[in-house]
Amino acid sequence: MVRTGLDMLLQNIDRYSRRRIGLIVNQTSVTSDLRYSWDILRKKGLNIKRIFSPEHGLFATEQDQIAVGGQPESACELVSLYGSSAETLIPDRSLLDDLDLILFDIQDVGSRYYTYVNTLALFMEAASGRDMEIMVLDRPNPLGGTMVEGPLLDQAFRSFVGIFPVPVRHGMTAGELALLYREWKKIDIKLTVMTMKDWSRSMLFPETGLPWIPPSPNMPTFATAEVYPGMCLFEGLNVSEGRGSTTPFQLFGAPFINPYDLAEACKGAGFEGALLRPTWFRPTFHKFSETVIGGVWLHVADNRRFRPFAAGVALTAALHKLYPSSLEFLSGVYEFNDTIPAFDLLAGNSALRSSILDGCYTEALIDSWQHDETEFARTKERYHLYK
Repeated sequence: MVRTGLDMLLQNIDRYSRRRIGLIVNQTSVTSDLRYSWDILRKKGLNIKRIFSPEHGLFATEQDQIAVGGQPESACELVSLYGSSAETLIPDRSLLDDLDLILFDIQDVGSRYYTYVNTLALFMEAASGRDMEIMVLDRPNPLGGTMVEGPLLDQAFRSFVGIFPVPVRHGMTAGELALLYREWKKIDIKLTVMTMKDWSRSMLFPETGLPWIPPSPNMPTFATAEVYPGMCLFEGLNVSEGRGSTTPFQLFGAPFINPYDLAEACKGAGFEGALLRPTWFRPTFHKFSETVIGGVWLHVADNRRFRPFAAGVALTAALHKLYPSSLEFLSGVYEFNDTIPAFDLLAGNSALRSSILDGCYTEALIDSWQHDETEFARTKERYHLYK
């Protein structure tokens, strides 16, 4: 079994007994025997002064883009880093004055959109220049550490779903991302990574021996994380990404979709290693709540060949080809941004949406980010902490 950064920290816990500690954690911050970090660290005598919780809250009680207000009682001060405005994403500087060590310990899912590591990046910026150490207690990238996929983020599209200068599927751990971000942004902080033991870059999450704890309300299983790098794009469409069902992101649909027509259209480029099953479902909340809608269930048949971002783009292109007058790219407020369409924020550029609207072939769409993948695969090796 892989031993996480938290497990490794606990082996040398005494050296931190004099530190004034803040935690950035949620319910995934557990030991190998499923004890919450804040409980075991306090029991071991550490001075935990404050807990900072990310989007969804300490126990992931809130849905996406919902401000986290009241949270369960805890033994120390609990501060939300996801409120009703972009300003709440950054800790008030006064909350850092009595701290000299921040421990970040949250399970990431390996996609640029996923906001927990973006909370880490913003916290690093807020701590710049302070006499403070930030330590990342590293955890596995569920999608492994070798494959990268998708275009790099265009900095004109920086948002809370796109902060790191990486492809959508980045193949890095949270600790490695922190090292990259410190160098790229030239952040003046003391940064430490408590590395894992026995994790290798070729491992997918089921191979780690660790239990899957849903890191957010709509990430119930590893299978969800496996398709998420592509299917999260549907948050920017008038198509349900499966929220309100028991299998979000694996399942998607809309009232205008004929499941059999869509499944038939989704063959060839972008769908290697995948099987698509036509279906109908009724979301209990979110888009098309309580309406029976047609859609497709995306099954991963071969996770070594499957490319989730390519699949998400290919599905979007197929939907536009089949339903050009019905498919819409959503506008409005998305993750505190009201000027750029959500699809563009997720893609990290506007070129992808424009190419789909222009009827660009799927093969050409996929080719458009190949250079970014090749260049980043070389760049990220500088920050690798694991073989």
